[in-house]
Amino acid sequence: MTRVMVIGLDPAKLDGWDPEPVQAAIARGRARFDDHGIAADYCLVSPEERPEQAVEEALAGHTYACVVIGGGIRTHEPLLELFERVVNLVRRHAPAAAIAFNSSPEDCVDAALRWLH
Repeated sequence: MTRVMVIGLDPAKLDGWDPEPVQAAIARGRARFDDHGIAADYCLVSPEERPEQAVEEALAGHTYACVVIGGGIRTHEPLLELFERVVNLVRRHAPAAAIAFNSSPEDCVDAALRWLH
């Protein structure tokens, strides 16, 4: 079975956010992976809680065909350095994996499918 890793921000650990809508969108995104017969692991991190360590540990668990990096890490200017570190961790710990970018928690499977053959 094809396996994908999704790396994103943990909505439950972000100050000033109502996590429920994002958690619901993540659940819908997970269901879409199931619909396509793709195993998806999620690594949801908090910028304040050693995110690099969490990403390294998550990537060590399996061989991934694709790693999707979420927009929360990628598009929020204060997290630019975290985004760079995540990309380099993926290159180091999952060198054979394609790297994809989503635009919402629900379209992670679409991002991955662009790179899966």
